Amino acid sequence: MEQKTIVTGVIGADAHAVGNKIIAFALQQAGFKVVNLGVMVAQEEYIEAALETNADAILVSSLYGHGEIDCNGLREKCDEAGLKDIPLFAGGNLVVGKQNFEDVEKRFMAMGFNKVYPPGTAIETTIQDLQALLESREAAAAAQ
Repeated sequence: MEQKTIVTGVIGADAHAVGNKIIAFALQQAGFKVVNLGVMVAQEEYIEAALETNADAILVSSLYGHGEIDCNGLREKCDEAGLKDIPLFAGGNLVVGKQNFEDVEKRFMAMGFNKVYPPGTAIETTIQDLQALLESREAAAAAQ
């Protein structure tokens, strides 16, 4: 598989930088080209970076609990910008308070995200899921 480009960053008004750097480093070590937008990233910045770099996926992080609000509408904006099939992944502390993760996951999936992770998920899990999804898409495209 050729090197895939991943756009990542911390969405909204969230300024949690340490985890973002760890995620970017782990993705690079796994062989991905990483476009790390840093912290306090607007939806439009993810989209602009994905378009500019012909990214293969967008990985959104949030730790301050407002990820659900910040991510709402991202799929629609991606579609409008011509990124209709780009995989969207989200993880971290995505909601305020203790909520059943299955309910949170359902809401994010309904918003058009491909994968959603609860707090404390190992980055290796995300990397495996990302590789599997991108490989399956590449195989499907080759078969056509």
